[in-house]
Amino acid sequence: MAELSAIDTTRAADKIMHDIGAKWMLDKETWEHGKRNGFDNPFAHYFAGRCGVLGDVDADVVYAALGWFAPGLVRAMWEEGVAIAGPAEAARRYALACADWGRAHVPDDPRLCELGERVVNAAEASGLPLFAGWRAHPLPEGGPERLTHVLHVLRELRGGLHLIATTAVGLSPLEAVLAVNPPERAQFLGWQGDLPDCGHLRPRREEAEEITDRLCAAVYERALSPSERAEFAALVEKAGGAVLG
Repeated sequence: MAELSAIDTTRAADKIMHDIGAKWMLDKETWEHGKRNGFDNPFAHYFAGRCGVLGDVDADVVYAALGWFAPGLVRAMWEEGVAIAGPAEAARRYALACADWGRAHVPDDPRLCELGERVVNAAEASGLPLFAGWRAHPLPEGGPERLTHVLHVLRELRGGLHLIATTAVGLSPLEAVLAVNPPERAQFLGWQGDLPDCGHLRPRREEAEEITDRLCAAVYERALSPSERAEFAALVEKAGGAVLG
């Protein structure tokens, strides 16, 4: 029976899960789902929906939980979004968008869902408010809807751990973005004005990636046996092939 180390599991599976999450979040079907639920602005839908699990908080709290995005963009989109539905209802509608997209695009795989839920439940949520909020959110009863929700929660797990890691190596959110991306990426995330050249910080960003891998691997180590990790990685790869092409 094939086996996989915890660190190799995170390197094999995490990027695929990130890309599946990015695909449903940015899909026009998701934006149309938001419009049907009152969100004419897809970015207001994104910020209020994804971050609604934080509760009725100021935009500075949302910015702190997200990382990467410029605080001015976060405030504008968060306040616009929660004015439409309120944070709890926005999160509920966002979860419905996730479920509907998953039903249409993600193959049903009860075993992957089972293993993924074990990883979710094995994680320590300290310092991970978005992950904790989505882990506490009600799961769909089953099918590809539940699997897509679980993959979303796993994406929030790595995202939160990565924010911790970039902070630990001394990078601000803007520096973390610009260390490995062109200015256009930072501008997409709402940063404006003259952006600094942060290429010299690439080694710190690479160190943060290594720390993130180790933190994620510790969760896989607790949750799954070596053979289950190999199975999980193979099933994530299979799902990624079906969803991402």
